[in-house]
Amino acid sequence: SKATVSVLNWERVTMKSLFANAFRSRLAPRTATFARRWCSDEVERDEMEYDVLIVGGGPSGLSTAIRLKQLAEADNGRELNVCVVEKGSMVGAHILSGACIEPKSLTELIPDWAEKGAPLETKVTEDEFHVLTKDKAHAVPSSLIPPQLDNHGNYLISLGSLCAWMGEQAEELGVDVFPGFAASQAMYDEEGRVVGIITDDKGISKAGEKKDVYQPGMILRAKQTIFAEGCRGSVTKTLFDKYDLRKDCQFQTYGLGIKEVWEIDPSKHREGLVRHTIGWPMTKAEGHDNTYGGSWMYHMGGNQVSLGFVTGLDYTNSYTRPYWEMQKWKTHPSIAEVLEGGKPVGYGARTLSEGGLLSLPKLTFPGGLLVGDTAGFLNLPKIKGTHTAMKSGMLAAEATYADLFKENEPEYGAEVATYKERFEGSWLHSELHQVRNVRQMFAKNFWAGVAYTGMTAMVTKGKEPVNLKHQHEDHETHKPLDQCKEIEYPKPDGKLTFDLLTSHARSQTAHEGDQPAHLKPKVWELAKEIDLGVYGGTLQKFCPAGVYEYVEKDGEKDLNISAQNCLHCKACDIKCGNIDWTVPEGGGGPNYDAAM
Repeated sequence: SKATVSVLNWERVTMKSLFANAFRSRLAPRTATFARRWCSDEVERDEMEYDVLIVGGGPSGLSTAIRLKQLAEADNGRELNVCVVEKGSMVGAHILSGACIEPKSLTELIPDWAEKGAPLETKVTEDEFHVLTKDKAHAVPSSLIPPQLDNHGNYLISLGSLCAWMGEQAEELGVDVFPGFAASQAMYDEEGRVVGIITDDKGISKAGEKKDVYQPGMILRAKQTIFAEGCRGSVTKTLFDKYDLRKDCQFQTYGLGIKEVWEIDPSKHREGLVRHTIGWPMTKAEGHDNTYGGSWMYHMGGNQVSLGFVTGLDYTNSYTRPYWEMQKWKTHPSIAEVLEGGKPVGYGARTLSEGGLLSLPKLTFPGGLLVGDTAGFLNLPKIKGTHTAMKSGMLAAEATYADLFKENEPEYGAEVATYKERFEGSWLHSELHQVRNVRQMFAKNFWAGVAYTGMTAMVTKGKEPVNLKHQHEDHETHKPLDQCKEIEYPKPDGKLTFDLLTSHARSQTAHEGDQPAHLKPKVWELAKEIDLGVYGGTLQKFCPAGVYEYVEKDGEKDLNISAQNCLHCKACDIKCGNIDWTVPEGGGGPNYDAAM
């Protein structure tokens, strides 16, 4: 059969080459003709077929793959061909979280995870919660801390390392795991049903021309395609529009998390300590108007601490710089004393889907479904989404197998009807239902949100007879710059606080430089006229990677986009409203290591 994809293009696949797979009869590649995105001519693409294709190698996608293979093995060893594609250079390279993980879902999925060497090594030993004023940290008594923040039995981990381990478990079960390949678009049949994806073309220049190393993307066909792209998935958002999946839910709202990992003085390290803070610097005195935000500091093994700051992207002050809110927070005496004498070893950023149960879209459509943070299963008051993402993947796998494969010869384009029923009958739904109004209350008043979180956890337990509404989409909340109080941020000292590009280097971000920009202003003139002219250039303020900058060109300022810096956080797609985030060449982006 024709093999138009070079070995070099596929050498990133760690499990086995696709050429080896191509000799299996079930994967015999065929050629198909599809219009390319950047060039006017047509291109031949190799095609491969699977029973189930999963887009995204995070906790939800890998849980889906593992559970599917477990079900097939329990069903008299039925052959079920499952593939996971991951846009990062390796499984875990794009994964970022705090991460304090609740192991409930992992135990359901792989009961003997400890014996199999899962990287859960640092058990939580202490919980602290502090309200910060400018110079003091006020400890909240344990009796007043909501049960959601009780981390007894949880673990402090690198989520990227856990996903790498889960990828190995999936491969051992026979899942084909292919990192380095991004889903550029969904593929539809004549009836408008999803029948797979097309992966990214490689070797296109900035000018849109084929380079000598050009390789067309593959067509990956599947009877069911499961999207696990994470927050603000680039293909998922096109599915929202095509199938109107958000018509019966509230809009989503988001947060932007900035994370650093530090190695600190052993005398200051308290392995197993979990510490969260709210309050300063997100205060009115500092220029904020009810901005949602807070921090974490987790004392992991090896004298390392994971620390970070989350800023709700519904903030209103156009001077706000989430990266610098993190740097400012580190100058608080209670934080600085822990970090003094230490050094940062990692940096990253990602967005979170914070809207909760009432912002969940319709989860299924002809030929596919949604799992994990691409749908929005985060439990906000718990500050956790890994166990919920994993559970959504397991429920999706069970529904998919029962509906399509258990007693049927599956066809392309079917809709998995029982996924919704399984979700609504699960502990996952109960957990999210209890806290369904929390983010909305925080948006009304931060301190009312704090009180409500405690009340719904300890008293009403989600039985309130109302569903509160989210007020404004995040891209609608900026105030014109002349209506905002300027926020003061510290100057980088190179010891505790750092300029953005110095921190960014610790993310090990790398993209092919000569490729079309994957960050696309919808109307270029609006950047200059509205974002810069009215709001003072918010793009260059909220981006945690230094991608956007207004520079002088011919006597006036214009937008410059350094797409090669992109951390794939998607904040620009969310907060600006004028940027379309699309995938770059697969394998590009951050390369978070085991410390992250």
